[in-house]
Amino acid sequence: MARFTRRYFFYGSLLAGAIPKGGFGSTVSLKAGGYKSPNEKLNIASIGAGGKAASDIRGCATTENIVALCDVDDSQAAKSKIYDEFPKAPKYKDFRKMLDKEASGIDAVIVTIPDFMHTTAALWCMERLKHVYVQKPLTRTIAETRMMSEAAAKYKVATQMGNQGYSNEGTRQCAEMIWNGDIGNVTEVHAWTDRPIWPQGLTEIPAPDPVPANLDWDLWNGIAAQRPFTVGGKGYPTQNGNFYQPFNWRGFYDFGCGALGDMACHILGAPNMALKLTERMPTSVECIQKEGASSFMFPKSSVIRFDFPAHGNMPAVKLFWHDGLKESPKFPGVPEGEYVGDLPNFNRPRPQGEQGQAPAQRPAAPPSPYIGRVFNYENYIERSAQGEPRRVSPDGSLFIGDKGMLTTGTYGEETRLLPMEKMKDYKFPAELLTRSPGHYRDWIRACKGGDPACSNFSVSAPMTEWILLGVIALRVEGKVEYDSAKMRVTNNAEANKYIKPVVRKGWSMT
Repeated sequence: MARFTRRYFFYGSLLAGAIPKGGFGSTVSLKAGGYKSPNEKLNIASIGAGGKAASDIRGCATTENIVALCDVDDSQAAKSKIYDEFPKAPKYKDFRKMLDKEASGIDAVIVTIPDFMHTTAALWCMERLKHVYVQKPLTRTIAETRMMSEAAAKYKVATQMGNQGYSNEGTRQCAEMIWNGDIGNVTEVHAWTDRPIWPQGLTEIPAPDPVPANLDWDLWNGIAAQRPFTVGGKGYPTQNGNFYQPFNWRGFYDFGCGALGDMACHILGAPNMALKLTERMPTSVECIQKEGASSFMFPKSSVIRFDFPAHGNMPAVKLFWHDGLKESPKFPGVPEGEYVGDLPNFNRPRPQGEQGQAPAQRPAAPPSPYIGRVFNYENYIERSAQGEPRRVSPDGSLFIGDKGMLTTGTYGEETRLLPMEKMKDYKFPAELLTRSPGHYRDWIRACKGGDPACSNFSVSAPMTEWILLGVIALRVEGKVEYDSAKMRVTNNAEANKYIKPVVRKGWSMT
């Protein structure tokens, strides 16, 4: 009863629906794949074994069994060492064959492959009653977000999108500070990133090259239209690989979602939670600035404006997405020298031992109950005084209210008021939202019959839907006016071509 204070009742209308009965999800999780007690281990397969998939696999392997692995590119799997770490797990190139042969021994599946194949792979898993963890962005097109959330509800499987910041303490603090009225009514939000860090805005496709022996190029293309393989011509391969893969696919309309797909599900997590944006959905989206347009790739940089209507006692809000930045933007009202978004790391001098002895080891930090870095004013001042800051990554978000400003980092970390001096004697509001046990643990717990994961598909699908409106706005001229109920752009027939995926003959989404 301690939480039911006068402040709780004062903000009751604002918080209505913010804390679902079963946690952050609006659906009760699973038991479709067969109930497992929290003490039993899940048998997890992975579609994807290189790149980000490797860390997702390792994040789950600390407590669970890894029983099958799949990757279309042997070299990527070899580079990650994942195949070496799990020598007993059978290896496949085609996830359909893996599911056909290994399904009886699989409880859950990690899907960490290029954006355009997320839905196809995840649907194949969910139809077979397998719980799924799918990397961000959840899908490449808006129609696919609906397919994913509907399938999760139909098959009653546990789901989670890979936007780690949604599990962080700072993301929840951000929401609670705004609901507490700490910066008043929020009417404007800015979010920014240094992505793309891969090529975008190219206008010519290089000549074809022979397909490397390690790569199944047809499987890599999946549901997308087949095209010749190319290394990329002069200057390729780069540190990110060939023209299309294993990393540069993010910049192509057919395969990825550009900078929005790579970072928006992270950076816009705090605004989405705090301002309940999925319950509003934008009425219009417009690309108001871009550089380096291309017929088949995302531009080199862009600024996109999302307009959300008023909701409950929250006023209408305009949200600006900035990508392709070299440094954090400057905003009116933010004092000179004040950091917004990510905070810098500081070079701390290593403590010395007794004279004539080797330098002493820095004592280990005490265990923290929080997921993600939580801002502490005294610690920040101490760090600042101990060394020169390293380069600040230009990623983060800024909330502008009628009584002040608040900023947070890429993953919702180190949430703080601006100017920073306001944090000197600041006490965070009482906790109103449930806390996450950790990003992977959240999903694993749900798979075993616990509360839905904080970014399960009932949460992450509508979030991905409104973010993908930004992708459409990059491809058409002028403002995109959207009717969420009908899943349709109302003022631009061309824009509606990009709402649904095109599936190559011989492939099926389900």
